[in-house]
Amino acid sequence: MLVKEVMTTKMKTVRPDSALRDVATVLGFYHISGLPVVTEDGILVGVISEKDVLRALYPKIDKAIEMSAHVQFEDLDSEFRDVMDARVAEFMTSHVFTVGPDDQILRAVAVMIAHKIRRIPVTVDRKLVGILSIGDVHKAVLKETFDHKLGQSGKKPALKPRV
Repeated sequence: MLVKEVMTTKMKTVRPDSALRDVATVLGFYHISGLPVVTEDGILVGVISEKDVLRALYPKIDKAIEMSAHVQFEDLDSEFRDVMDARVAEFMTSHVFTVGPDDQILRAVAVMIAHKIRRIPVTVDRKLVGILSIGDVHKAVLKETFDHKLGQSGKKPALKPRV
């Protein structure tokens, strides 16, 4: 099975000069955990995730927790407003692992597992053409399994109740 058979081609993206406020809005509104960062001509230059946004908003939280059992969360919370106007380029991950549309799914999964990532951009000559998630892979494998079983027996598999 090839990446292009499973990948998603309709995806949300963001530009390097977008504000973190815009990223946070898109992530929250669409219930997604990260966005590819692309130039105007679609060249992939990075990825920005929910974790990146939270680290930008609360960069001192780790230090505060290490230094004291009593953290002034109210003080930290008031500082986040300035960060929301910061640009994506300041906080994105620019070293991004990618796969090609003609790569085998197994190769993509191996890269995702090795680097502990749940989504991987699909590129052709650095241009973003899709994204592949662990969920996409699971759905494809499940579909292939059911299609194979249905093809052999000609009938739907019976669901057995759990006891």
